[in-house]
Amino acid sequence: MTKKQIEKIINKNNPDNVQSSEKAGMISGITGIICNIILCAVKFFVGSAANSVSVAADAVNNLSDAGSGIIPLAGAKLSAKPVDKEYPFGHGRLEYVSALVVSFLIILMGLELGKSSVEKIISPQTVKFSAWKVIVLIISVGIKLWMTYINNNLFKVTGNLNAKATRQDSLGDCVATTATIISLIISHYTGFTRADGIIGLSVAVIILISGIGIIKDIIGPLLGQPPSKELVSEIERIMLSEE
Repeated sequence: MTKKQIEKIINKNNPDNVQSSEKAGMISGITGIICNIILCAVKFFVGSAANSVSVAADAVNNLSDAGSGIIPLAGAKLSAKPVDKEYPFGHGRLEYVSALVVSFLIILMGLELGKSSVEKIISPQTVKFSAWKVIVLIISVGIKLWMTYINNNLFKVTGNLNAKATRQDSLGDCVATTATIISLIISHYTGFTRADGIIGLSVAVIILISGIGIIKDIIGPLLGQPPSKELVSEIERIMLSEE
């Protein structure tokens, strides 16, 4: 789904309104749920056929990712609720809250990966190489890259923070899975069993930095940081355009 297609689906004349942000959250959430369910089914089938516990376990991880796809959907719906007496300025900031939840999940994934990587460095284990496993992992990287691309375009068009957080989550999965493929190849052909843990720890650090960066982007507006010069200039232009 290219940027132009997204602009057609979303209100291209006013991509910054509440309805456009809601649509972006809906597209992001539904895409994540469908893609992760497909990955879960494929990995579970291949894991069962190849008798690979690690691939089957990764299928469960994708199932949890599908569950987390509900967060952007909920955030999109709740933030688009109309103004009421209790919230005269609307519910738009719920988008920040749901994006924070996704960013915390990214950090949790980084911490878990870091913990397991350190354990593998301290107590290295022989990594079982399988052509089926590599093929499934490559397919997984391709799908996650596509999800990264879609969410990146959604964020560019609407500025939806849930799309940005999901983009980073998908990108983190790509990096982690690619690192797994590399470690499988290195361990298989060199016999260096600690490669899996070392590469995994490096990826964990990258994922943690990414998650913390998203939190910084979200907390700023929540705490009331000043608007950008571009936004101020646009407001001045609109106000001065009228007599």
